Amino acid sequence: MQGIKPIMWFMPVNILVTFLLGSVLGWIIIKITRPPKNIEGLIVGVCSAGNLGNLPIIIIPAICKDKGSPFGDPDVCYQDGISYASLSMALGAIFIWTYVYNIMRISSSKVYIEGNKSSDTITLEASGDDVSESFIEEGSETITQVKGNVDDDAYILLLSKNQSEQKVKVPMLHKMKHQCGMVLSNPNFRGIFSPATLGAIVGFIIGVVPQLRSLMIGSNAPLHVIEDSTSMLGDAAIPTITLIMGANLLKGLKGASTPFWTIIGIIGVRYILLPIFGILIVKGATQLGLVPVDPLYQFILLLQYALPPAMSIGTIAQLFGAGESECSVIMLWTYALASIAVTLWSTYFMWLVS
Repeated sequence: MQGIKPIMWFMPVNILVTFLLGSVLGWIIIKITRPPKNIEGLIVGVCSAGNLGNLPIIIIPAICKDKGSPFGDPDVCYQDGISYASLSMALGAIFIWTYVYNIMRISSSKVYIEGNKSSDTITLEASGDDVSESFIEEGSETITQVKGNVDDDAYILLLSKNQSEQKVKVPMLHKMKHQCGMVLSNPNFRGIFSPATLGAIVGFIIGVVPQLRSLMIGSNAPLHVIEDSTSMLGDAAIPTITLIMGANLLKGLKGASTPFWTIIGIIGVRYILLPIFGILIVKGATQLGLVPVDPLYQFILLLQYALPPAMSIGTIAQLFGAGESECSVIMLWTYALASIAVTLWSTYFMWLVS
């Protein structure tokens, strides 16, 4: 990322709007189609999070080298386009692993709690009077044990208090290490700060701080080898993600319990409603002077509304074990139609910004 231009400030706002708008539309789909409870969070996730990184990076070289492109010099177009797409990918990763991750986590936990409650209720009803009698007997025995242990607990508390007065105070450094260890071991913390999010944060730091950028970015930079190595890994990541995507989509061929009209609703949100709202939002922001008259920048902003769901949604679904097969079916149909929908919308967006 060759530094962040001043005109890029609207891109985080635009991406946030796509996530919020997609979440609202996904919630409407849930209310209309009434899918199973275990995939409600998945539906909101696929409607809100688009593939903001890989597809724009693949599309940019093609549109910049096109003879009828409205984006000017091909080299400048490619450099600026990759910069815009990289920022879009970094911001998308942060929003996915903070916003969508927590939505799917909360949804899966609610389904798990409701499932446990229903199973407990069925067990109690099946047990009948036997459960009540055994519960009363066990309760009386527990009360007796508690009464007998009151004196022992009081003695232990007094003994521990006397011992604690003799012990040396724990240093503050050890307390801080213990607290940091508890935070880092928390699965929610590790989920939010995934490798994609950490990579985006490191990229932001290098792109914003001029001293670090001059050390690593550019052919004459002292640590230019870091940029070359990262670029090579990035070039290999795109086909690798494509292979992973193909493997995940293959699961969708086996079928799942995803309602037909739910899939139709998701396709309609991603390829019809969101692009229409995107045109209104970006053009309105341009008229208000919030977005500069830069055709390539406006094209990227519009494209963010017309992309298929992010593949990271499948990873999150596997992480929580909620709607894995349903996610594969949704990804199969959305990506099967992506080649047609993204091509048509890209052509229309290029005409719109020219």
